[in-house]
Amino acid sequence: MKIILTHEVSKLGEPGDVVDVRDGYARNYLLPRKLATPWTKGGEKQVESIRAARENRAVKSLEEAQEQKAQLEGRAIKVKANTTADGRLFGAVSSTEIVEAIVAAGGPEVDKRRVETAGAIKTLGDHAATVRLHPEVLAELKLQVVQA
Repeated sequence: MKIILTHEVSKLGEPGDVVDVRDGYARNYLLPRKLATPWTKGGEKQVESIRAARENRAVKSLEEAQEQKAQLEGRAIKVKANTTADGRLFGAVSSTEIVEAIVAAGGPEVDKRRVETAGAIKTLGDHAATVRLHPEVLAELKLQVVQA
């Protein structure tokens, strides 16, 4: 089934991309979550508007992405989280909390949808995260989750 992505889907594509996926994946996952719309012949206008909006949000150039990468990787990012008495977190650290910690540390403003972690961060201590600044530039973050 051909679909038009309206949001970024990891390992599938960017907003505005026309991709071919299995029918069940589209019907049961992408379409109900409004991550995509069905492809139609009249959808070309929609594709262009999505791509234009993506260009406005995206980092403009590779050089700017490299500068942001240097700013991000050179900082110690401390994320404060509420914990129980034995040190376990209430829930998990979200990408929104990571972005807020980056800004609090004096780093650049990044889109929360570009922050990726290997798994859910549910413990105190050191963790790693990746920020996709540009299709060719990934910034590796070192996070330190501390008790609030």
